[in-house]
Amino acid sequence: MSYNPFFYRWDFVKRRKLFFILSLTLIALGLISLIFRGLNLSVDFTSGSRVEVLIGKPFTEAEIRNLLAPKNMIPSSFQMTGQGENLTAVLTYKGTITKEQFAELKTLFTEKYGKQVSLNESTVSPQVGRELAQKALLSVLIASIGIILYVTIRYEYRFAISSVLALLHDTLIVIGIFSLIQVEVDLTFIVALLTIIGYSINDTIVTFDRIRENMRKMKIKKVEDVENLVNRSIQETLVRSVNTVMTVLFGAVALLIFGGPGVFTFSLALTFGLFFGAYSSIFIASQLWVQWKEWDLKRAKLKPEA
Repeated sequence: MSYNPFFYRWDFVKRRKLFFILSLTLIALGLISLIFRGLNLSVDFTSGSRVEVLIGKPFTEAEIRNLLAPKNMIPSSFQMTGQGENLTAVLTYKGTITKEQFAELKTLFTEKYGKQVSLNESTVSPQVGRELAQKALLSVLIASIGIILYVTIRYEYRFAISSVLALLHDTLIVIGIFSLIQVEVDLTFIVALLTIIGYSINDTIVTFDRIRENMRKMKIKKVEDVENLVNRSIQETLVRSVNTVMTVLFGAVALLIFGGPGVFTFSLALTFGLFFGAYSSIFIASQLWVQWKEWDLKRAKLKPEA
């Protein structure tokens, strides 16, 4: 007697319209937030000032923040580099700080840590961030075209379009979440989005490959056949998809908790992206293909396939 896991009784396809509504709602909320609130861009994408403070002795981030708080000079981002006597605080401010503000910073640190403190101020240009964002967008467009061509040749055009729509779904939701919660977006956010796209398309292709394999064993003559085909394929690949994403998700969450402020944006975006990437490969990409295939069957544009 063969044993089937409990999720073999789940009907993933039957409630696909509910999943579509949920995803469209999340995307709509994100787009509305983007229109009215935008993203909280770091100085990587806007002009600003970076102040490097070589203190010459150990310190903590809490000490620096408590020192600057009474003067309302808390930076938009804070990083610590080096160690021991070379431990440096890197303070990044949106907008250019004045000579008076820089002098006040120098006075605060000198009075707190001594005259050995050295401060260096520089202006941050948003040009690098904008160029990286433009190149990332171009890379995604080229990759999407490549995915469409490859999957169309290897599988069929319905798989190709559905997989790219799933990638767009994941990206829009993550960007919308960051707009809603107003977490500062820096260059690592772009890196996280590109990483999310890679994991998402991998999960989606695994499911599509199983659909194609099972399609060779089943005769597709009516709508119910399509639904049974996709349900069976998802059930057979579900454990693999969940295990893969959970393995990486554990690492992303650990990085989020223990990684520090320097990688917070990256790890947070990666955590959201991995979750919604797994969700879209199971509940969006495959369901889009089902919907499309059923439309074609109902309109009698396709012959029954073996």
